[in-house]
Amino acid sequence: MIIAIDGPAGAGKSTVAKKLAQKMGFLYIDTGAMYRAVTLKALENKADFKDEKAIVEIARAAKIDLKSLKNGSEENVFLDGRDVTEDIRHPRITKYVSDVAKIPDVREAMLRLQRALGGSRDSVMEGRDIGTVVFPNADKKFFLDATGEERTKRRFKELKLKGQDVTEKDIECDIKNRDKIDSTRTCAPLRRAEDAIYIDTTNMGIEEVVDTLYKYVENTKS
Repeated sequence: MIIAIDGPAGAGKSTVAKKLAQKMGFLYIDTGAMYRAVTLKALENKADFKDEKAIVEIARAAKIDLKSLKNGSEENVFLDGRDVTEDIRHPRITKYVSDVAKIPDVREAMLRLQRALGGSRDSVMEGRDIGTVVFPNADKKFFLDATGEERTKRRFKELKLKGQDVTEKDIECDIKNRDKIDSTRTCAPLRRAEDAIYIDTTNMGIEEVVDTLYKYVENTKS
């Protein structure tokens, strides 16, 4: 079974997907981590982000592996054999990742990896085009959303807890920029699949969202 969870930055996809995977004993796959890994490699190679050909070559050469714990609730991201789980969450990665992810040939390279991982066992996969492009025939599709203000607060709190020096204004601008890039790119733009269940998480707690998705999935199985 494949459960697809899409939505914009800060809507709670990662946290909800992790907990749902744990609850169901499924593999958790964060597709955004793959694009972040490519972005990290591009930065370390001092690549010109306006040079799409160079970024594509980096994406194709990158060896990305997602290793989950036994319960499927967490995953470590490895780039060329190195654990970069924390490195890819730095604001400098966030600044460029949407530009990297909008390149068609980069998405094609990541698409093959995502389908290979998702097809290996029961999975909860989250991203921006899972239900529309990666797994259009997913058994269950969800689109999580929240107001811009709420998404900003969540991301700010998350980064501050990790000790990163950020301001709410910085986060707000970043989210608006990513929303624009993700929703207007020509290749696999962020959008809700026609058969995806829309859930506004603005006034919902994490456990409430997880339980809501779980009930939908269980009803499908029965």
